[in-house]
Amino acid sequence: MKLTGPFLFILATLMIDAIGVGIVFPIMPDLMLRVGAQSTAEGALWSGIMMSAYAAAMFLFGPIVGSLSDSYGRRPVLILALVTLTIDYVIMALAQTYWMLLVGRVIAGMAGATYITATAYISDIAKPTERGAAFGMIGAAFGIGFVLGPALGGLASGLHISAPFWIAAGLSALNVVFGIVILPESLKPENRRPFGKRDLNPFGTLIRTFVIPGVAIPLICIFVFEFANLVYPTLWSFWGREVFGWDGFTIGVTLSAYGVLIAVVQAGILPQMTKRLGDYKTLIIAMVAAVIAMIGFGLASAIWVVVVFLPIAALSDMAPPLITAFAANRVGEDQQGVVQGVIASLSSVAAVVAPLVLTGVFERFVGEAEWYLPGAPFLVAAVLILALTPLVLRLRDHDNRSSN
Repeated sequence: MKLTGPFLFILATLMIDAIGVGIVFPIMPDLMLRVGAQSTAEGALWSGIMMSAYAAAMFLFGPIVGSLSDSYGRRPVLILALVTLTIDYVIMALAQTYWMLLVGRVIAGMAGATYITATAYISDIAKPTERGAAFGMIGAAFGIGFVLGPALGGLASGLHISAPFWIAAGLSALNVVFGIVILPESLKPENRRPFGKRDLNPFGTLIRTFVIPGVAIPLICIFVFEFANLVYPTLWSFWGREVFGWDGFTIGVTLSAYGVLIAVVQAGILPQMTKRLGDYKTLIIAMVAAVIAMIGFGLASAIWVVVVFLPIAALSDMAPPLITAFAANRVGEDQQGVVQGVIASLSSVAAVVAPLVLTGVFERFVGEAEWYLPGAPFLVAAVLILALTPLVLRLRDHDNRSSN
């Protein structure tokens, strides 16, 4: 797919979104202690609640945002989401209490149109055969964001604990201006559909989307994989602090290294593998890599283990764009927004539950546990990926039909 101006803007938007998320990871343990957490385990649980609140808001508003973009166009919805995210970062920078941080996360979840509408925009401008690679470029943009975000967060934390939020707000504001100047509308008038009352019900939208032939299986796979993969953003900083005694700078460096690897995989390896092996075989490789990496981190007790398994974990990040492509290729052009909204909502449901479950497991095996195992959440995640095997095998039929 050609790197046109609008496509570059979408990639820049998602990269800045990833920077905004990754920039706060290095400071999360210290931030939770600042607002009242008494230990690393308790801070992890509080952080998990914040992530769940963000995801719950995105679940409720995700399909609505996707449907609005199907009705009124991608451009206005995307610009409004970016403005809202800028306001959210300012709130987070000014927050002095845990509750204000929580409110900021809820506002950000309500503005979850950034990813939803951006992926729908890509579906508008990409051919069906290009969508897997295009969604992979989205992953690469996130990877670059995760390189820059943690690095900026680790460095900025030396100035002030709120400095990362101000940097994220500034980048988001600049991107709003960029979007206003360069972004055209991608959704043709004939491909729009009316926005109705039923679009206000996220549960109804989920049900209607699941009954579309061929969509249910990839949607379930996305949900379970995202649930398991949330072990990384939820616990990496707290796990690193507990197992290795990492400070904010070291957490930032390791996350930046992971981001570099993701960018290399998504932009370089994924397009080549899908071209030579096809989407399905590439997906199988990604799933196997996910299990191996999670088991490795779950049992890790030395730094060399992190160095060895980070590249394998990066390979596993090929799975989400590939599964997303399976779902996108099963629906018409007038339903891309709502399907991407449902995908975002399912990811949000996973992100509501997963942080609570995974941080609960972490606290259980780190606190007063008889069996001390801080990597237990990674092992739980590996089991979930293995449980997907029967459904992933059924995706092979979809891949065969689409290639005929």
